[in-house]
Amino acid sequence: MSQSVHPFLPVLVLFLAALVVGAAILVISGKILPAFLKPNHPRPEKLTPYECGVPPLQEGARHRYGIQFYLVAMLFILFDVEAAFLLPWAVQYKGHLGTFWPMLSFFGTLLVGYIYVWGRGALEWEC
Repeated sequence: MSQSVHPFLPVLVLFLAALVVGAAILVISGKILPAFLKPNHPRPEKLTPYECGVPPLQEGARHRYGIQFYLVAMLFILFDVEAAFLLPWAVQYKGHLGTFWPMLSFFGTLLVGYIYVWGRGALEWEC
């Protein structure tokens, strides 16, 4: 019986450690115990959201963004996928030309797309 429990003992210890650390964080932050551990003195400066030193926008949640914002965001995602394909290929590439040419054509296609987008002025950001 003890032979079958032994392999799972480290998992049990890790689970118990996670419970202890989670409970300690809740106690220290004052979520469980009263506020004498963490005094609360709200002021208007503390209650305003902090946005990298820039005063928060007062337009509310219904503020409309220009189409340029979304276009740049989609282009970022598109070219970010390029990096997602590059890493596994770079790890597996060991000088085999069989994998080099398809990846070169993939990057060529992306380069043509990047030049097209740049030429159309989609990456120009005007405030």
